[in-house]
Amino acid sequence: MTAAAPLRASGVARQLFVSSRPVSWINTAYPFAAAYLLTTRQVDLPLIVGTLFFLVPYNLAMYGINDVFDYESDLRNPRKGGAHGAVLDRRLHRITLWAAGLSCLPFVVYLVAIGDPASCAVLAASLFFVVFYSAPPLRLKERPFLDSATSSIHFFSPAVYGLVLAGAVWTPGLVALIVAFALWGVASHAFGAVQDVVADREAGIASIATARGARWTVRFALVCYAAAGLVMVATDWPGPLAAVVAVPYLVTVWPYRSIADADAGAATAGWRRFLWLNQLSGFLVTLLLIWYAVLTA
Repeated sequence: MTAAAPLRASGVARQLFVSSRPVSWINTAYPFAAAYLLTTRQVDLPLIVGTLFFLVPYNLAMYGINDVFDYESDLRNPRKGGAHGAVLDRRLHRITLWAAGLSCLPFVVYLVAIGDPASCAVLAASLFFVVFYSAPPLRLKERPFLDSATSSIHFFSPAVYGLVLAGAVWTPGLVALIVAFALWGVASHAFGAVQDVVADREAGIASIATARGARWTVRFALVCYAAAGLVMVATDWPGPLAAVVAVPYLVTVWPYRSIADADAGAATAGWRRFLWLNQLSGFLVTLLLIWYAVLTA
């Protein structure tokens, strides 16, 4: 039997980098930064520290913990090993968990120190769902519907945290914005789960897609994307214009509305477009936020 190659620092660093899903870093850092900056209208240390935290350590924790506890499923999943996440060598599992915890620790200590009970509660809830989405005993990702809801929390909770930390006033329009963001997150997780139906079933992992089937889950994602666009109409101007951002997602997901479970892997092509579509959406949303900032200056 051939001995395993020794672990090298460069190899460990590369695996941790891949596991943190760098293509998705912006999806958590941006909501916090935008929410905090538009509330305080100033660049300060909490903004910088919070943005760095939600950029890298938060994602390493979220995705690294997932890769550790999804190892058996990932072995059967042909899309793993790149932008979609690492298939971690078993020897890296403990290292990944330690790296995730230690990289988060100094940021969390600082953010707790400068926060109040409300902001600390939001941060604690956000990290709770980051850990127990994948880790036992809760392992929320294996509880259909809760998996999509929890995944959505990963992305909209940094925005909520930024708003609470900055002392934002919760208007109906702001609540509508967060609800729309949450619906987008639910839809995105549901559609992402479709491509893993076969691998998850082989590994005995439950999800919204394995429970309801690929076809139903895609249609559920379409409804949630459409609902997110409609809810944006209730936000403050020029927020309603962001309703059109839902259209590209609907166009991307629509071709898979009748996909069979056995062919669910074909949805990976749509998921790849989704990853880059997020960048376009972020650009359009940024333009609207700049417009909003000018109007409310």
